[in-house]
Amino acid sequence: MKIVLQEDVKGLGGPGDVKDVADGYARNFLLPRKLAIPATAGTLKNVEAQKAAAAKRQAQLQAEARALAAKLAATTVVLKARVGSQDRLYGSITAADIAAALGKELGQPFDRRKLQLDEPIRELGTHTIPTNLMRDVNATVTVRVEAEA
Repeated sequence: MKIVLQEDVKGLGGPGDVKDVADGYARNFLLPRKLAIPATAGTLKNVEAQKAAAAKRQAQLQAEARALAAKLAATTVVLKARVGSQDRLYGSITAADIAAALGKELGQPFDRRKLQLDEPIRELGTHTIPTNLMRDVNATVTVRVEAEA
């Protein structure tokens, strides 16, 4: 029996996948639990329309991420921090601090989890921080830490 999956089914597939399964498996397990629906001409047409819409949405997100990556590459974030002797920071600059500064700079919120900061910044100077905006879109952000006056 041909079915269209509505949800993830372990070992079978994900939403929108068209599969050919045993009649008993479909009738007794998948259909009663609303994990799948029978594959008719109308449902197959619907699935194709949904996949096309999802691909279009993904392409739009990819284009936005590339534009943001270009902005990030051209941006230098300047952060002020209190320093002690030997130009060591009293605290540290974390990914959350950098994300907040980027949010102000770009005019839109920036997720701190996209920054690939291994450990907090504890020294003055210029640092480059890699970011992972999407699966295939990466950029680097330049962060300059200066002493507070």
